[in-house]
Amino acid sequence: MTEPSTQQPRQSPPPPAGSGGTVPLDSTAQLLTRITAQLGTQLSLVSRNGTRRPMHRTRPSDTLRPSAAPRPPAAPRSPDAPTLLVVAHGSRDPQALRTVMALLDRVRDLRPGLDVRLGHIELNRPFLPDTLDGLRGADAVLVPLLLGRGHHVKHDLPAAAAAAPAVRTRVAAPLGPHPLLVEALYGRLVEAGWDPADQGSRSAAVVLAAAGSREPDSAQDTRRTARMLAERLGVPVVPAYASAATPTVPAALRALAARGRHRTFVASYFTAPGRFASAAAGAAPRAAAVPLGAHPAMARLLLHRYDQALSATAPSGMVSLLASA
Repeated sequence: MTEPSTQQPRQSPPPPAGSGGTVPLDSTAQLLTRITAQLGTQLSLVSRNGTRRPMHRTRPSDTLRPSAAPRPPAAPRSPDAPTLLVVAHGSRDPQALRTVMALLDRVRDLRPGLDVRLGHIELNRPFLPDTLDGLRGADAVLVPLLLGRGHHVKHDLPAAAAAAPAVRTRVAAPLGPHPLLVEALYGRLVEAGWDPADQGSRSAAVVLAAAGSREPDSAQDTRRTARMLAERLGVPVVPAYASAATPTVPAALRALAARGRHRTFVASYFTAPGRFASAAAGAAPRAAAVPLGAHPAMARLLLHRYDQALSATAPSGMVSLLASA
């Protein structure tokens, strides 16, 4: 009696193409796998706009490595999207930078993969020219973390963009006026104790405390925001200023009291803590809302202004949307 052979019988090779034979099932599956892998690799080289991606931005498909463990789904990325460069004013108050950084984190959470950077006009690092210098050869949208068409928005930002010719830039509109700002202002007032039941009250009112500017467009933007907030609250909202314009916050409060509006709140029309925001809050007889800061509506508004700038004609150097607020 002989021992059974341990060798597997040799399989005959698949018949050549065109021979009329049948390709084995396992060979067909392997062939389809290879075709699928190659197709996936080629598609990964094509951007959504139909152009071919540079090779260094791609990586082999996991289908080419069948022995590898499945990877968790990656967060959505925007490798071809311009950088969102948030331009803040800057402040000596240490809380200001922390507040702005928290706001940028909210923006990143809303749009994973988008390159979000920060540049300051003054007082804080990183300064705007330094951030632009680090973006040489790239596209960027400068989104002002500023609330109206003041001097910084109308002059400083376009000048900074023009001084960085190695960066293809767009300058977005300032944040205000916009309904999302009203949403943030309303939310901060409620946090400070505003009662929605005061809508229509003859004794309630709000002072909208802003930084102030000598630019007439800036004052116009603030007055428009005050009207929008008044419509939301159902009570008078009076714009007042910490500098460069009148009335001041104390003067506005006195004028409202003279009209019988003794239940008054101060809405802080500032993007972050600072000297002006503290002075406005100190004048409040009852309660003052905190600055807009990292309110969720602010993050959505930054992305809205970014998308609005991208929807304009592609830049040849610089595109400005300052007049389209």
